[in-house]
Amino acid sequence: MDWNSIYQSRVTTAEKAVQEVKSGNRIFLTGNVSVPQTLLAALVAYAPILKDVQICQALSVGPADYVKPELEGHLRVNAMFISANIRKAVQEGRADFTPVLLSEFPLLFKEKLLPVDVAFVHVSPPDEHGFCSLGVEVGLTKSPAESAKIIIAEVNDQMPRTLGDSFIHVSRLTHIVPVNYPIPEMPMSGEATDPITERLAGYVADLIPDGATMQMGIGAIPDAVLKFLFHKRDLGVHSELISDGVIDLVEAGVLTSARKTLHPGKIVLGFVLGSKRLYSWVNDNPLCEFRRTEYVNDPFIIAQNDNMVAINSAIEIDLTGQVCADSIGPKFFSGIGGQLDFIYGASRSKGGVPIIAMPSTNVMKDGTPISKIVPMLKQGAGVVTGRNQIHYVVTEYGVADLYGKSIRQRVRALIGVAHPDFRADLEKQANELNWT
Repeated sequence: MDWNSIYQSRVTTAEKAVQEVKSGNRIFLTGNVSVPQTLLAALVAYAPILKDVQICQALSVGPADYVKPELEGHLRVNAMFISANIRKAVQEGRADFTPVLLSEFPLLFKEKLLPVDVAFVHVSPPDEHGFCSLGVEVGLTKSPAESAKIIIAEVNDQMPRTLGDSFIHVSRLTHIVPVNYPIPEMPMSGEATDPITERLAGYVADLIPDGATMQMGIGAIPDAVLKFLFHKRDLGVHSELISDGVIDLVEAGVLTSARKTLHPGKIVLGFVLGSKRLYSWVNDNPLCEFRRTEYVNDPFIIAQNDNMVAINSAIEIDLTGQVCADSIGPKFFSGIGGQLDFIYGASRSKGGVPIIAMPSTNVMKDGTPISKIVPMLKQGAGVVTGRNQIHYVVTEYGVADLYGKSIRQRVRALIGVAHPDFRADLEKQANELNWT
C-alpha cells in the first residue's frame, strides 16, 4: 500500500481518536508551542468517563483545561518542567512534578521507566515520501513518540517543516487528525528591553569571544544578549532552543557557525519559541538542524564545541555560589531544564564560558524589592547548579568570576554584583557566618 493510501485510511476526528485512551493509560503530550490543541480539547471532553489517566509533559504553552479541579481523578499531569499554566495545580497537589535533567527527559520514556501507551504529537503535512516533520518541537518529542504503543497526530497545514532528525513516517501514526490553525507565538522579549536587562546583557556579551558557540536558555535575558553581538564574528549555536533574535544575527553575517568544532555550518537545536517570523524562517531551512534533546543537551556532546557559552538564569544565588532555579523555597516553580546540562558542558569545553545571568533584585507583589543574591537559599529551595560547578555570575552591576575561588573570595565577588541597597546587610550576615 502506498503512503498516501495509508494516510487516508487513518484520517479521523479528534473525538474518535481520543477514544483510544483507556483508564489507567499514560499519555505523552508534546509541549512548548507544539501542544496539539484540538486533541487536548477532545480529551478534556472525553475525560469524565476515564479514570487515572496520566499526562506526561515538559513545558506547555496555551490553555490547560486538563488540570481543572473537576478533572481530578480522571486526568492527572506529571510535569518534568512546570509551565505557568499548570503551576497552580502542581503547588496545590493536583498535579505531579518529576525533577529530571532535560538531557534525560526523553530517556524516561525511551527506556520504559515511564512506558507510554498513547502519544499526542503535532506534525507538518507529509512530504512526497510520506514523512511528516515534528516541526517546532522535535527534541523532547521524537524519542517518547517512538516509544509509544499508539501515536495520535494532529497534522497541521501551518506547522513548519523543520529539518534534521525531525521526521516521522505516516505509517507510524495510528490516527491522523487534520487541523489548520496558527502555531502559538511566544517571543522571548519585546521590542523594548528594560534598562536593567540591557546593562546585564551588555556584561554577558563582553564574555562571548569571536567564534563562540552559544546556548541561550529560556527568557528575556538570553535573547537580549543577542542584540549586543553584532560586532562579533563567526558565532555559532548549539542550544535546546532558539528565538527570534538569532535571525537578525544570521542575516547580519555574524552567526555563521563556521568556526564550530562540532557540526560546523549548522545551528543545532531541539525546539523553537518565538513569533510567526521565526516559524517561517525555520521552515525548510537547512541551516537549522533539529535533533533529539538527549543528544543536544548531553554535556559530553556540548563539551565538544570549543568556546561553548552557556547563558542561563536563576531565582536566587547564595553567597557560596549555589544556584536555585526551580523553586521558591519549597514551592516548585519551573524545573531543572537544560541549565545543568549546559553549565557542565560549557565548563568542560575548551575555552568554555558557563554563565548564570540574572537581575540583582526581584520585586514582590506589594512592590517591595528583594535581593536575588542571598546569604543562604530559602529553606526547601532546590539547588540546580551546585557551588562546585558555578563559574560566572552576571547582574546589572557586573561580573563575578567564582570558579576556583574560596568562600571568602566568592562572598566579596557576589556582594560586589549585588544591588547596592542590600550590600551592607549581606556583608553583615557573611561576617556572622565567618565567611569574610
